[in-house]
Amino acid sequence: MTSILKLVGAKIRDLRRQKGWSQELLGEKAGVKFSYIGSVERGEQNITLLNLEKIAEALEVKVHHFFSYSREIKGIDISKESTIHELLEMMLRMDQSDLKKIRNIIKEFN
Repeated sequence: MTSILKLVGAKIRDLRRQKGWSQELLGEKAGVKFSYIGSVERGEQNITLLNLEKIAEALEVKVHHFFSYSREIKGIDISKESTIHELLEMMLRMDQSDLKKIRNIIKEFN
């Protein structure tokens, strides 16, 4: 199973890259060293809650956003996570007959 440190680190990296920021810039905005950001993103650093909060504030997201990766789905490519969540949100709004159609379409790809 993928480590929670790697999952949170990957999420931080994704959010930082979406903003077009370097590790140095995120570190500056969060008040931590850029080398710390790098080690967190690689899942090497056991980040404290206080530093997680600083990084969340710098990235303008809520702390819980860092935990949106699903650890229950084994073997998932982390870069696919946001697309999967988006699809799940769309499917939650569908009725049962539409869900069955979607299931049949997905089966065609397997």
